[in-house]
Amino acid sequence: MTDSAALTAIRDFSSAVAERLQALQQLAEEGGFDAAVDLVERAIRSGGVAYAFGTGHSEAFAMEIAGRAGGLIPTKKISLRDLSLTGGMPVSELKGGKLERDPGIAEKLFALAEVGPHDVVLIASNSGVNGSIVGFALAAKANGNPVVAVTSAEHTMRVEPKHPSGKRLRDVADVVIDNLAPYGDAAITIGADVPAGAVSSITAAYIAQVITVSVAERFVRSGDAAPLYLSANIPGGDEHNDALEARYGIDRTA
Repeated sequence: MTDSAALTAIRDFSSAVAERLQALQQLAEEGGFDAAVDLVERAIRSGGVAYAFGTGHSEAFAMEIAGRAGGLIPTKKISLRDLSLTGGMPVSELKGGKLERDPGIAEKLFALAEVGPHDVVLIASNSGVNGSIVGFALAAKANGNPVVAVTSAEHTMRVEPKHPSGKRLRDVADVVIDNLAPYGDAAITIGADVPAGAVSSITAAYIAQVITVSVAERFVRSGDAAPLYLSANIPGGDEHNDALEARYGIDRTA
């Protein structure tokens, strides 16, 4: 049986997560996600795509948005790896955290993504200050694309921007959703002073799924088929997904 100290840590972390998810649920019920849902729905109905971008652990947010079972089909994930996969950058330059802080790669990454005029860009960054993140948001805005930011309001205002513009992601975005992660991301303390239990990936995943189900519900409510993936691991999943990918011009093999 788990000892009492470990039980305390588990319960403290579970409470920290539950409190934040409950707060996000209340925010969603009060319409706090509606502006983001509006932008995604509008993009899809206009023939556009929802692009999702995040670096480091925030890449998990993009993976929640794009290309997964139960997720929206007109979506694409952007990754720093694209700079090597399609942009010719040596793989060695992807190592470590230096690249995500580099504002100089943002415009090249944006060009590789081929973001269209009707597309919306969703960006997750707990700190909201790294150069590639802010630079990509600025590139999207310069291209006329709306930007939805998922970031920690508490953390971002306690750290200095790393982009030459002096801006944070929240300063650039059209819509900002607070992921409710604390400064430093760790939500509990073990012992006297050991921070642990990061929550930003959990809350960002919840935000991504709330946006997804809300967009899907709007399609169903209006009498349209919700453009959602079925699991490829169930009978008929591939056929369903292939047909809708063709309809929306999505090529997951590219």
